[in-house]
Amino acid sequence: MLGTLTRRLRLMGYDTLSANTLFPGSRREDTVLLEIARTQERVLLTRDAELARRAGEQGVLVRSEQVDEQVAQLTALGLISPGLSFDRCSLCNTPLRPARRREIERAAYAPEDREGISFFWCPVCHRLYWMGSHTRRMREEMEKSKG
Repeated sequence: MLGTLTRRLRLMGYDTLSANTLFPGSRREDTVLLEIARTQERVLLTRDAELARRAGEQGVLVRSEQVDEQVAQLTALGLISPGLSFDRCSLCNTPLRPARRREIERAAYAPEDREGISFFWCPVCHRLYWMGSHTRRMREEMEKSKG
C-alpha cells in the first residue's frame, strides 16, 4: 500500500486518490482503479507489477517501500516536483483554505505562539495545518531526494 506516499503527495499539492479510501475491501479494486486512471487521466501508482503492466503508459511501478525513495523515483520520472504547498488535506484530499481565527483558537493542538504562522483549514475534516518544525523536516528530506 502507498498510504504514506498518498499523504505526502497531497501535502505537496497533488490531487491524489487512494484505493483505501475509494472502496475498502472491494474485489474489483484493480478494475476500478484502472477505469478511474483511464477516465480521469490519472497516473496509477502501485507496488503491484501486474497492475502496473495492465495500466500501460498510465501505470508506474513504485519500487521502494520508503516514502523518500518513492518521491525520488517520481521526481526522476518527471511526474512531480518536490516541495510542500499545503493546498490539500493530507487525509481526505480536499483543497485547503486559509484558517479563520476561531478555527485556530478551537484547535487544541495549535501552537500557542502563532506569531507569523500561516494556518490552513480543511472544511471537510475540520483539521488545521501550519508550517511548523515538522514541515521543515519534510522540506529537508525533499531537498535530499532532489539530489
